[in-house]
Amino acid sequence: MATTIPGSLVNKTKKFFMGMPAPTGYVPGVGRGATGFTTRSDIGPARDPTELPEAGPVGPSPQGAAPPPTKRARDDDGDGEDLNEANYDEFSGYSGSLFSKDPYDQEDEDADRIYNEVDDRLDERHRDRRDKKYKEIVEKLHKERPKIQQGFSDLKRQLAEVTEDEWQAIPEVGDMRNKAKRNARAEKFTPVPDSIIAMNMNYGQMNTSIDANSGLTTPFSSGFMSTLGGGAKSGIMTPGWKTGVQTGTSTDLDLVKIGQARNKIMDMQLTQVSDSVTGQTVVDPKGYLTDLQSIIPQMGGDLQDIKKARMLLKSVRETNPRHPPAWVASAVLEEQAGKLQTARNLIMEGCEKIKNSEELWLHAIRLHPSDVGKSIVANAVRSCPQSVRLWCKASDLEQDIKDKKKVLRKALEQIPSSVKLWKAAVELEDPEEARILLTRAVECCSSSTEMWLALARLETYENARKVLNKAREHIPTDRHIWLSAARLEETRGQKDMVDKIVSKALNSLRTNQVEINRDQWLKDAIDAENAKCPITCQAIIRNVISLGVEDEDKRTTWLGDAENFEKENAFVCVRAVYAVALKEYPRKKSIWDAAINFEREHGSLDEHEAILLKACEVVPEVENYWLMLAKLRFVNKRVAEARTTLKDAFEKHGHQSEKIWLAATKIEIESDEFDTARGLFAKARAKAPSARVWMKNATFEWCLGNLEEAKRLCEECIKVYDDFYKIYLVLGQVLEQMGDVAGARQAYTQGIRKCHGIIPLWILLVRLEESAGQIVKARVDLEKARLRNPKNEDLWLESVRFEMRVGCPEMAKERMSRALQECEGSGKLWAEAIWMEGPHGRRAKSIDALKKCEHNPHVLIAAARLFWSERKIKKARDWFLKAVNLDPDNGDAFANFLAFEQIHGKEEDRKAVIKKCVSSEPRYGDLWQAIAKNPANWRRSTEEILQLTTNKIKVPT
Repeated sequence: MATTIPGSLVNKTKKFFMGMPAPTGYVPGVGRGATGFTTRSDIGPARDPTELPEAGPVGPSPQGAAPPPTKRARDDDGDGEDLNEANYDEFSGYSGSLFSKDPYDQEDEDADRIYNEVDDRLDERHRDRRDKKYKEIVEKLHKERPKIQQGFSDLKRQLAEVTEDEWQAIPEVGDMRNKAKRNARAEKFTPVPDSIIAMNMNYGQMNTSIDANSGLTTPFSSGFMSTLGGGAKSGIMTPGWKTGVQTGTSTDLDLVKIGQARNKIMDMQLTQVSDSVTGQTVVDPKGYLTDLQSIIPQMGGDLQDIKKARMLLKSVRETNPRHPPAWVASAVLEEQAGKLQTARNLIMEGCEKIKNSEELWLHAIRLHPSDVGKSIVANAVRSCPQSVRLWCKASDLEQDIKDKKKVLRKALEQIPSSVKLWKAAVELEDPEEARILLTRAVECCSSSTEMWLALARLETYENARKVLNKAREHIPTDRHIWLSAARLEETRGQKDMVDKIVSKALNSLRTNQVEINRDQWLKDAIDAENAKCPITCQAIIRNVISLGVEDEDKRTTWLGDAENFEKENAFVCVRAVYAVALKEYPRKKSIWDAAINFEREHGSLDEHEAILLKACEVVPEVENYWLMLAKLRFVNKRVAEARTTLKDAFEKHGHQSEKIWLAATKIEIESDEFDTARGLFAKARAKAPSARVWMKNATFEWCLGNLEEAKRLCEECIKVYDDFYKIYLVLGQVLEQMGDVAGARQAYTQGIRKCHGIIPLWILLVRLEESAGQIVKARVDLEKARLRNPKNEDLWLESVRFEMRVGCPEMAKERMSRALQECEGSGKLWAEAIWMEGPHGRRAKSIDALKKCEHNPHVLIAAARLFWSERKIKKARDWFLKAVNLDPDNGDAFANFLAFEQIHGKEEDRKAVIKKCVSSEPRYGDLWQAIAKNPANWRRSTEEILQLTTNKIKVPT
């Protein structure tokens, strides 16, 4: 029996499984991490091992086993579908589509769209609940698994309490690097050899001669060395500026002499090129090299493009030599290409062929010098005697005025109907000669309005009227002639004629089918005001302002016209508009208010008083106008007239006006007539009783120091008007000044019971308890006030400041944190929070404040003071200006602004702040009210209160 020796025993390199069939489920390379491969016939991603069928046992398949599955044909209809039970889901069915072989028609598309809409609708119904549930899960997750940063937040806050000494006592972190990295190896220095030093000694130096034996004159090694006569050697040396010929006479070249010789040759060439025909040299010797840039063509195109354009234009000229634009374009092309003489030749050739072309002659004059241009323009006007532009060009070329006049006279002989030539000729003449020329001009150009108006301006009054009448006959459709006639009559004092002329002008223009443009006539009114003709301006507005405006829109439109005129600084027009509006609507309070405000801002004292007098006559029932008139007269030291005004107001209103009574008492108080004022208060309480009258009377007695009388008046007022909170404020402060703390506490408490939600009563009660030493009681009252009046910024601010006053800064910070959470949009709280931070945290806090309430005056003031502390003067001034412009009623803004200007501003800057404050008359501000409402300052002016408030401002640090 023959024994078979395995191949592996015969050949050690051959494996035993070579030639055997692959086992079931075998994938090449899977043992070393490969998941599949692709070929040109099977393009696509590699297969994942999970997609493979389960692998059978390794080795040959047993007998009777099923053969491996055969590969499905490419054109099999079932390719792409896997309807195996493993891919079946009870809810969604098979992962593949059972109907993928069927066509997808319009019905299928509509069904899918409807199903998608239903799904979207169902999704929207539960979206809010799902989002809410998602947020709750996220919050719960954050609480269960907080970030490391949140875990150390309380420890970070405690770092604010670390003092500088404690901070310095913290040990330094040790260097954890290994010894080799900590102890760096010392640098090693190697001495430079002497050969390198000797080689670099002459580096960068220049010699004035060349050594023939040096390496710079190395000859070619190709046998080119030859012997000249006399046994001297010569040869071709290294090319360049150092190339030379070796001779036996000298071996050194002096470069200095060569440079001098070169400069001398350059001077000779420049002298030969220079031209002194016109008195100046053509070439500038100093700027010769830079002037060479003028030779470069100025055209941005390529040289080939210029050649193509030249050929095309040449073809156009040859095809149609009578076409002027072709000659003009050719000349311009050559001019841009830098060939000026060629351009001149082309343009002159065109002028010879087309002598009646105005454009060709004008370009020819432009391309030639002025002396040559005169001869060209002479030929031009002979060929085109009717060209106005050529005659004007001929006049411009003349230098002498007489020659200009001669040219224009000849031009007018040829073209007597040219307005442009007449205007040019008139501008060169004196007034008398101009009048004569204009007399002739209006005969030749009877349709020119400018000529008629210019002649009328030069004539006398009588002749001017005749000229304008003739102008209206020749040009009946121009409104400027009528307006000039109206101005003429106004300058002569004929004011009654102005309105008639404007009215007649409108009728005449309508008769001649001219459209009346309201906006144009209103602009003419502004022009008339600028020309110092106010009567003409008023006449235009009276006759035009109602054109094209509906009756129901008149008031709004006229007020808008007045605002537009005010922006144009046309104050006469504004007064004319208000006059028409008040005549049309004499009982409209809005129009009277607008007119009075305008006169107060832009008018004089007499004009302001006149409009107020007229308002009191027309609408006497409006008591504010009487009060404004009385105040105006009182401010200007006319006390008797102010009293008369109020007396007339009493007669009109029957002694029933509370405001008029209080104004009368104020005048007497300011005049130091205290007994008279006391009598007026008594009459006011009897004839026009009101809580405000009682309160003002009690305040008057309080300021005079009559505390018992003030207390009596307050108690009597409370019996009648127990719901007027200000009387409780006055009573409490009077009792507090008298030393009756219990009575003051009772007054504040009674006011709080009667008047709910009045914050000043709570604040005064807290401050009373604080001044009495009842700190706990004051804190309890603040808590009670905040509970009864939630989200009130004033109460939170008072709580913060209270804790700071009693020496509890930590409690104040806690209060501020709660306040910002409850009133996150409060500018007062953010402004206080900025300055509660340290110097390094104020900027970040100010940024947060500006994000929350950008346009709050308190935040703007705090930001301005922050810039002030950082010595950013310009920014601080800009932010203070923003604050006072945003809220002019805030006196604290003006006080901070003035304190800033007193240190960093000039005298005019301080005066500007004071002037703006006095005109604004601020009434609010914590510091401002504390000083203004102090009985010791009851008769001080706004400027004095501003100075007192400014003195309380501390420089920020």
